[in-house]
Amino acid sequence: MAAPLTSYSIFALGDSAMTLDLGSCIEEHHNIRAQAIHDWLQAHRFPGLLDIIVAYSSVSVFYDPAVVRASGVAGAHGAAFWVERLLVRGWEETGPGAARTGVGAGLEVDGTARPMTSRTGQSFRIPVCYEAEYAPDLEAVARQQGVSKQGVAELHCASVYRVYMIGFLPGFPYLGTVDPRLEMPRKTRPVPVVAGGVGIAGKQTGIYPLNSPGGWSIIGRTPVRLFDPKATPPVLLQTGDRVEFYPISPDEFRQLSGRL
Repeated sequence: MAAPLTSYSIFALGDSAMTLDLGSCIEEHHNIRAQAIHDWLQAHRFPGLLDIIVAYSSVSVFYDPAVVRASGVAGAHGAAFWVERLLVRGWEETGPGAARTGVGAGLEVDGTARPMTSRTGQSFRIPVCYEAEYAPDLEAVARQQGVSKQGVAELHCASVYRVYMIGFLPGFPYLGTVDPRLEMPRKTRPVPVVAGGVGIAGKQTGIYPLNSPGGWSIIGRTPVRLFDPKATPPVLLQTGDRVEFYPISPDEFRQLSGRL
């Protein structure tokens, strides 16, 4: 059990956003607390609120100062002071017991990564092809880390990953943490990555939901669509969800790609 968090900092992002930071790190208990504060803020929405963003260990509130002032909620102290006080309340009224912990039950359904829901997030099993054209950096990762290509895939599939945040691209999940034997630095320059590419950067692994330049080492590809603008919601994974990967063959990848 991690020790309770006892400190934080709050700082402004320009004149229309405020961040509560628990420390620049990739730690599950920090992320759980950040998510709890996010949920508390969602339950205490106010006029002028534009967005609430959770990162690894922080929560940022974006707001329209003019609307906040016009609504009268800020009183004489101004919008920034009022939002800062709201973040302090969020910190005070969410503690280790109030944060969302645990893992929901998961269900693997022929590669569709359909979840069984719970209040603590959802669990997904996502198929990945770690072979040939689907894994352009697998051989380089294996060589650099002194592990066989099969060993890289096995290590990658052996962990249950937390979705720490969504960002960069619509639906891009930042997952952690990878086995230390798989930790890889980012590439020195970005290269084209095909949608579904599964990559590693530092302690993180992630999935590219769209064709995009990227600097992560791509060790496989999934046929599962993480972003579908016609779906509700359009993004498959959410902060706090859990992800496991399992290997599939190129034939299985092609079969699933035609069905998903």
